[in-house]
Amino acid sequence: MFDMVSRRGFVSLSAVAAAGLGLAGCSGNKGPEPAGSDTGSAKASSKKAAELQVFAANSLEKALPEVQELYTEQTGTTFADTQFKASGDLVEQMRAGAVADVLITASKGTMDDAEAAELVDADTREDMFVNDLVIIRAEGSDTKVEAIADVANLDGKIAIGDAKTVPAGKYADQALASVGLYTGTEGDDGEYAPEIADKVALADKVGTAAAYVSTGDCVAGFVYSSDIFRYDGIEEAFVCPEDSHKPIVYPGAVAESSEHADDAKAFIDFCLSNKKAQKIWAKYGFELSE
Repeated sequence: MFDMVSRRGFVSLSAVAAAGLGLAGCSGNKGPEPAGSDTGSAKASSKKAAELQVFAANSLEKALPEVQELYTEQTGTTFADTQFKASGDLVEQMRAGAVADVLITASKGTMDDAEAAELVDADTREDMFVNDLVIIRAEGSDTKVEAIADVANLDGKIAIGDAKTVPAGKYADQALASVGLYTGTEGDDGEYAPEIADKVALADKVGTAAAYVSTGDCVAGFVYSSDIFRYDGIEEAFVCPEDSHKPIVYPGAVAESSEHADDAKAFIDFCLSNKKAQKIWAKYGFELSE
């Protein structure tokens, strides 16, 4: 996982040439400044760098700020207070008129919703990362889970994201459906089986599900494998088979409301192509989408 190969080459950022007026002096007008001169650098840097507003899935809360910091160091582009929430909540915010430059969701379904509502530029959409669904327990716990169906036999609550807005919860319900513990196939269209119905503790985001487990309020929970890297007090108990749920893919796209569309697209490309950025994603358990 940690030796990722980029699907793209490094981003080639366009340089913007500023045309300066020659200043009249006693020795006449000066010609163009030589490349690399101090004066030329001052002119180039006089172009104000963009500030981007990013809306991102809650599970990117640790990794994305480090990548943004790297991008700022390399380009001068800065970032407003990035919104990390359940993907469905982010889309609803944009429906209500919230302005963003970049949207990154934790499922194709939520990005499909954003695209259908014309909240993002479909031509800029990219599948960025993939993830795994895992069942967690409190660190050091003796809770044993060797199959998805084992959660029905646990003595205690099970933390699951609310599938209406939390993609991790939708994937969890799909996994439960694969063993007969949920009645719907999509993950947000059914009910929990009687064996677990009273055990489910719904969470407003995947981070909340992790917190329920780390504090002991729940004996187990469904989160992403990347969440093991960003939350203390939890550990992996079981990795759900890939065929038990739909592929976990994080799409990204430029928001239609963006006033910095080119800069926003350049940042998405940077996330996928820059080697240092790739190392940050890997550190937090994310793999690039093929």
